[in-house]
Amino acid sequence: MVLFLIVLLVFAGLSAQLYLITRDNGEEYKQKVLSQQEYDSTTIPFKRGNIVDSNGTILAVSNKVYNVILDTKILMRKEENLEPTLEALRKCFDIDTAVVRNYIAEHPNSSYYVLARRMEYEKMNAFQEMTKDPETGANLRGVWFEDEYKREYPNGRLACDVIGFTTSDNVGTYGLEEFYNDTLCGTNGREYGYLNEDSNLERTTIPARDGNNLHIALDSNIQSIIVKHLQAFNEEFKDAYRPGNAAEHVGCIIMEVNTSRILGMAEYPNYDLNDTRNKDNLIGMPLLDEKGFRTGESVTQEILDGMDDAAMYQQLNGLWKNYCISDTYEPGSVAKPFTVAAALEAGAINGTESFNCEGSLMVGDHEISCHQTFGDGYITVQQGIERSCNVVLMNVAFKLGKEQFVDYQRLFGMGLKTNIDLAGEARTAATVYTKDNIGPTDLATNSFGQSFNATMIQMITGFCSLINGGYYYEPHIVDKITTADGATIENIMPRVLKRTISQSTSDTVKEFCNTVVSGEKGTGKTARPAGYMIGGKTGTAETLPRKNGQYVVSFMGYAPADDPQIAIYVVVDRPNAFAQDDAKYATRIVRAVLTEVLPYLNIFMTEELSDKEREELEELKIQIRMADGGTPEDAETDEEGNPIDPESPEGTAEGGEEGDGGEDGTQPEESQASDVWKSFPKDPETGYLKDPDTGALYDPELGTQVYGGSLLGEEETLPGTGEDTEEKETEEPAEPDEGE
Repeated sequence: MVLFLIVLLVFAGLSAQLYLITRDNGEEYKQKVLSQQEYDSTTIPFKRGNIVDSNGTILAVSNKVYNVILDTKILMRKEENLEPTLEALRKCFDIDTAVVRNYIAEHPNSSYYVLARRMEYEKMNAFQEMTKDPETGANLRGVWFEDEYKREYPNGRLACDVIGFTTSDNVGTYGLEEFYNDTLCGTNGREYGYLNEDSNLERTTIPARDGNNLHIALDSNIQSIIVKHLQAFNEEFKDAYRPGNAAEHVGCIIMEVNTSRILGMAEYPNYDLNDTRNKDNLIGMPLLDEKGFRTGESVTQEILDGMDDAAMYQQLNGLWKNYCISDTYEPGSVAKPFTVAAALEAGAINGTESFNCEGSLMVGDHEISCHQTFGDGYITVQQGIERSCNVVLMNVAFKLGKEQFVDYQRLFGMGLKTNIDLAGEARTAATVYTKDNIGPTDLATNSFGQSFNATMIQMITGFCSLINGGYYYEPHIVDKITTADGATIENIMPRVLKRTISQSTSDTVKEFCNTVVSGEKGTGKTARPAGYMIGGKTGTAETLPRKNGQYVVSFMGYAPADDPQIAIYVVVDRPNAFAQDDAKYATRIVRAVLTEVLPYLNIFMTEELSDKEREELEELKIQIRMADGGTPEDAETDEEGNPIDPESPEGTAEGGEEGDGGEDGTQPEESQASDVWKSFPKDPETGYLKDPDTGALYDPELGTQVYGGSLLGEEETLPGTGEDTEEKETEEPAEPDEGE
């Protein structure tokens, strides 16, 4: 009984003491206890939106990955946890345990230390399985995983210049990733703990809002065809004449004529979007100086090994840019249809005029040559387009006048940004003439695409308006934007910005451009794919300084010839060859690409096939479709495999129109001087015909001069700049300023 009373008194005293503590110091002790509990705030990352092509193929996607986080305080609560945990980290994530030991020693109270970033699910799951094991998992403590998303590109190099890529902090760089960065980005969510009014710990989760998806007009199949043939071109001509790639740049765009939707856009060299800093991609491309200008050399392994970080970034910056929209150049003769269209629309010509080409034309103090240095004699405007005669185009421009020429040049989009929905489009306002500074010589050279600069996207967008009835559409890549759940929030429809020419002028331009491919002396015959008739225009532009033997060659065309559905533009910037002045470097790429693209688009053949063409198609495993059920075996073809019209008079261009006569009203006769080249011997080294007197080289198929002369004066510069084309090609910043 005494012992019982003593114990009872002790418990009574303890109860009284607890009451006093609770009454006087309860809040203080409560805060101390709660402060020892673990509750934190965690960011829930959003998932960046996908980029999907017109067929539903995913081109860019964000996949969940995991960061490995170490909580040193929890790990070191028991000394026996250290070694098993470090061994598991080494085994699952290949983590250097010595580094971790040093960190633990220096930061014993750390709760957040990133051990490894962006681990795949398989590795994370392997570690978690180890923690569940009764034996090995008992001492695995202090490791948890943080969710993150990693941007991946399933098709590697495909459409790299169009898509662009993201930085480690999920910011878009170049292409669609940069232009639509705000659209693709979502909003991070958050999970956090807090004390409620009753001082209880509660957790609240605000879910992340994922980014929107882009559905683009680009077709991966068409894009793959383009990339394949650009790669084949590079393999054929790489290191052919000088060390380096097949050309400093090769670009190709395929656009819908009646909407300006981009179906394909590619260039070479390219890069893997999953490995953007791979230095191997730089070998063979033009070497850039500290300002981003080309030096005239190509990148070699030796040069690459000696580059510092600044030079390397400059070179990578040049690789990542999209040549099709960010580099400018003198377009050359592909601009001739624009000059003729302007003159027709303004009423300066009616299209049936004839002009005498004697191989050159004196404009002021300058003698400006035609590529046919022996002259073509009296030829019509249509024949001037077919044969790409500079003299005819200069006379057409003089009839139009400089003021109207400048007005129409701007109407066609020269000097203006197209506002295509891709980051990095170059500005060209300073590279074209105005009414105040254009002179007679400038007007003459501008008429055939020299002395002003443009971009590929400007040229093909304006060209589509020439052949679709005059409707200038804003070029675009994205067709639709959807939410992460698939709901459509915006449809981007084709947008007509202006009317450039009338339907009748457009029909005449198409008629003229058709003869570039179908005409006997058309400069673009080698662009015609088997079984199809197309139209277009070749281009050859001398780079500055003149007479340096360096050219930009191109072909801009459309198919089918009678009802254009798609336009294609290929530019080969300084081919790796002795004689660069040869448009066939571009036309053969066009032919190869269209041979596969047109059947894929269900555009049916209209022309009979030669046996040679049939064999080529069988090798490509393309189903041969004959719209009229013709028999290719009965078709008479020339050496190129082109069908010969038996009713077409020899020596005249198919579809060509006779001129109105010379200034004296008589019917002009074609000059025989233009055929002098046929008697020249063949140069065994180059395969061209060589003038024994001047050393100039001539294409044996077309009779055009490909080497040995300059069309323009050596001192010529671009309008109002005093700078040459080389500088203008690279002066635009790869990453435009805000709001550009």
